[in-house]
Amino acid sequence: MTHNSVSGVAHLRAADEKDCLLQIRRLLSYLPQNNAEKAQVYDCPQDPNAMIDSLNDLVPSDPRLAYDMRDLIMALADGGDFFEVQAEYARNMITGLMRLDGHSIGVIANQPSVMAGCLDINASDKSSRFIRTCDAFNIPLLTLVDVPGFLPGTRQEYGGIIRHGAKMLYAYSEATVPKVTVIVRKAYGGAYIGMCSKHLGGDFVLAWPQAEIAVMGAEGAANIIFSREIRQARDPEVKREEKIADYTEQMMNPYIAAARGYLDDVILPQETRQRLISSFATLTGKRVQGLPKKHGNIPL
Repeated sequence: MTHNSVSGVAHLRAADEKDCLLQIRRLLSYLPQNNAEKAQVYDCPQDPNAMIDSLNDLVPSDPRLAYDMRDLIMALADGGDFFEVQAEYARNMITGLMRLDGHSIGVIANQPSVMAGCLDINASDKSSRFIRTCDAFNIPLLTLVDVPGFLPGTRQEYGGIIRHGAKMLYAYSEATVPKVTVIVRKAYGGAYIGMCSKHLGGDFVLAWPQAEIAVMGAEGAANIIFSREIRQARDPEVKREEKIADYTEQMMNPYIAAARGYLDDVILPQETRQRLISSFATLTGKRVQGLPKKHGNIPL
């Protein structure tokens, strides 16, 4: 448990030898025989065009409330089967493998129920390693975003959060496999960029209607932008709430980002699986011309 939950050295743990071998067998079923091949495609009895109505009620209407991102992942995966990797380490980030219409897909997702889904040093390292593993074995990447930003604090700054966060940005930008991103709720600041945004090379970036793409939350933004008006108001608290409401209505939605080309589409939650299947199918055969160098310089 020390290496699974604290150091991050181990990716999986097993109860006994039989369980260990079964986990290895399950892991290998998602991988190709070598890096020059693609993973085996399995038959999927599910209708690829079926709607998943339960997703419409997955995310709480109050942006301050948490939910379990695994519920979304298992709703999207064939047969609800998700093979999580490093489940007990950096639990604010979820990494693992699933199948979508029979095809192996690597999943990177924020976990709102742990630290609000913030990115920190450990989460950045965990996701970077997983992204590069998937890219090495031609496994497409699905990124599910609900991130309020990078975790603040001197411990993170002294530990080099910028350097560790840059590893994730580097891994995403260098990956040549198909990359599809779904912004489920929050996508704030630099963490929005880091979670496989259009700017970082996302092939398709989709968003749910309640998505908030901004530098920060409405409350913090209103306090900064309208600080003078709030201070000079007869009733500062009433004025503050009024400005927060105005900012939320005008800015905290995905349509401004879509108008600027940062999103490919705003979709209903229920059609997410269908749109993901069609997006990855469109990206079949994607080719990226590599740079004429041996390798880049990853920020280690």
